[in-house]
Amino acid sequence: MTFQLRIGPDHLTTARMNLSLPLILCAALTSAVAAEPNQLTPEEKAAGWKLLFDGQTTQGWRSYKKQTFPTNGWTVQEGWLKCVARGRGGDIVTVDAFTDYEFWWEWRLAPKANNGVKYFVSEKRSGAPGHEYQMIDDATVKPGKGATAAFYDVLPPKSDKPPKPPGEINQSRVVVQGNHVEHWLNGVKVLEYELGSEEVQAALARSKFKDARDFGRQITGPILLTDHGTEAWFRNLKIRELPAGR
Repeated sequence: MTFQLRIGPDHLTTARMNLSLPLILCAALTSAVAAEPNQLTPEEKAAGWKLLFDGQTTQGWRSYKKQTFPTNGWTVQEGWLKCVARGRGGDIVTVDAFTDYEFWWEWRLAPKANNGVKYFVSEKRSGAPGHEYQMIDDATVKPGKGATAAFYDVLPPKSDKPPKPPGEINQSRVVVQGNHVEHWLNGVKVLEYELGSEEVQAALARSKFKDARDFGRQITGPILLTDHGTEAWFRNLKIRELPAGR
């Protein structure tokens, strides 16, 4: 018989063995507990993961360029941090800033919705807060630099990426370690790039960010959730810091 034991947000260990029915039920119960939203397993805690959203409050978040959380536009519903359509809440950022890290989250969108997660965020740079992991209803855009999991307007994800349609839950991950960056979608690495490389420099020169100061460099900053005026849902936002990269 085959069963899967989940260790951390994206690592699976599969074992083959004969199990009695009580042990099968015990394994199933353990798996269910480990999958509880907005909680960390003992293994995740040991690996250095920290929650950025507790599923009940907006603690740890604030408005972009402000010290308080928006009074409208964002709400917590049934364990999800929800961006309300046309709520005019604005972008929100984590209170804490990060340099080298692995950031993991779950999300879902309404049909035709558009949202994103930004990193390398600066609150001193106008018009280009940070690099954006695009989240969008792919039926509304052409494949490429505007599709889900792209480095928005700069680099496209793999063409065979595995997105789920609006209404269904996606799992995403961004890894930043020195100049190395990875975008993951539903357990698959769909984009990786090196800051300062010829590929990235050329792509930036063709993008809307070509004149943004220090864009395309690793900087310490918060994680940003965008408000594009359409409905988006976030949960299981978690992060672990990594050793400094080159």
